[in-house]
Formats: sequence, structure tokens, C-alpha cells
Amino acid sequence: MQTSLALPVPVSIPLATGSLESYVRTVNRFPLLSAEEEQRLAVRLRDHGDLDAARGLVLSHLRLVVAVARSYLGYGVPHADLIQEGNIGLMKAVKRFDPDRGVRLVSYAIHWIKAEIHEYVLRNWRLVKVATTKAQRKLFFNLRSMKIGLAPLSVAEVGKMARDLGVKPEEVKEMETRLAGQEIAFEADDDEDAYAPVNYLVANPDSEPSRILEREESERLSTEGVANALDGLDPRSRRIVEARWLAEKDSATLHDLAAEFKVSAERIRQIEAKALEKMRKLMESWGAQGAPAIAAPAV
Repeated sequence: MQTSLALPVPVSIPLATGSLESYVRTVNRFPLLSAEEEQRLAVRLRDHGDLDAARGLVLSHLRLVVAVARSYLGYGVPHADLIQEGNIGLMKAVKRFDPDRGVRLVSYAIHWIKAEIHEYVLRNWRLVKVATTKAQRKLFFNLRSMKIGLAPLSVAEVGKMARDLGVKPEEVKEMETRLAGQEIAFEADDDEDAYAPVNYLVANPDSEPSRILEREESERLSTEGVANALDGLDPRSRRIVEARWLAEKDSATLHDLAAEFKVSAERIRQIEAKALEKMRKLMESWGAQGAPAIAAPAV
């Protein structure tokens, strides 16, 4: 009898279409799996081909794809497209994941996610950047067919090819170098190949992407919690808290604020204490895990 997990499993994987913010909120609702839950699902998928188990593994890692895709925004490719390609990589990783390796899925999947995004970016960006002129595009598509053998081009061959194609010799050498680059498969087709990168994958709890994502999420919640709590204060209390606790440079003293509001320093201290207590209650009700650590201001 299979043990069901407390994991919402919709009919299909959510798509990064329409409102991207709505999609991100949706995937962030899917809880992260514990090591035991992940192991159980992975074994069910491997041994029984359980599609519900596969769906559970994918859903719990969709937020990882969003985070990885965000780091590729500088290439001018839409974020939603990057996420969709990353999701393909995640599903490939889930299909190939071996629970007996002793490595968490997140450490394994991140390589497949990046590989799919890399390929997509290159398809949409490489030709534009590498071959920006008609002559360079001609060079890009004709270099391999014009080369004789696999040996690097000689100086004479570079010069002749440059003249034939109407480009600079330096461009021929650069393009040859790019096209000669060899890709290494993450997993070798031959099981006896001990040099495939997958064989060197080891668990590193201190830098696991899941823990990094958890820290980032905690910081985001704390930041939003403080902003939410500040909105619940009256203008004077907010001014005092911001000047005392959230100043970018030197924080204001009680006497500074006493002079500003024309009251005693003790009165400022009382307003501050009451405002901080109200903020703590607002943050607790909002769902943040306590107030963030802030250096105490000067008295």
C-alpha cells in the first residue's frame, strides 16, 4: 500500500504564462519535501513508474527553476520563456534521478535546469551576438564545410578563408575556436565511463540550493513583514522607528527626536517601545518569524 504525502497535486504542472507574478506565487505555495518524502516519491517513480510521485517531485522544485531562470535575465530573453525551458530540464532530471545515490534531487536537478536554459539562450542569442553581420553569419554557417580535416586552420588557410568570405582573419580564428568547443555530457551513455561529471556529484549541505532558497525566502518574508508592520503605525511612531532602527547611516538619538517633536526624551522612548511592540504583533499575525536583527541605535 502506498503512503500518500501531504502535497497538493493538481492535474497538470502550472505554466509560466499570463501573469508571471501569479505563477511565482502559485509555485511558492507548493511545500518543499523533506529528505524522507523525496526519497519515498523517487523510489515510487523509479520502481513503479508512479506519475503522481513524479508530479510531486516536480511541483516541489518549481521555485528552484524560477530562481535559476532569474539569473539569466541579462540575455534579453523573456523570464517566462526561461522558466518554461528550465521546467523541461527539471522534468528530465526527475525522470533520471536515482534515489540510491544519496544526493538530494535539488543538487542533481540544477544541472539539468541550467543545461536547458543554456541551450535556449544560445538558440536565441548566440547567432545575434557571434554573427552580427551578413559576412559573419556566412562564416558561421560555412566554416565547418570549408575546413579540411579536424586539425586547426593554418595561417594560410585562415587568410584564404577570410578573403573568400569577406571577413577579418581574427574573426575566422574566433569562430573556429567557438565551433570547436566540445560539450561534455553530464551523464555518459556508457555506464562504465567513470569520468562523467555525474560521478563526481556529492552532497554539500552547506550550499544546497534548497537551503539557499529557504534563506532567501526567509529574508524576503522578514523584509515584507517589516514594511507591513510599519504601515500599521501612525506617522509619528513610524518616523521614530525609522530614525532609530532603520536609518541607513547614523541613527537618531532620543534627544534628537525629542527636539524634533518638542517632547521629552523619555516620551520618545515610550512611543518607541509601544511602536515596536505593535510591530511585533503585526508581524506575528502576518506570518513572519519574528523581527529581523537590527543593530541597536544610540541613546
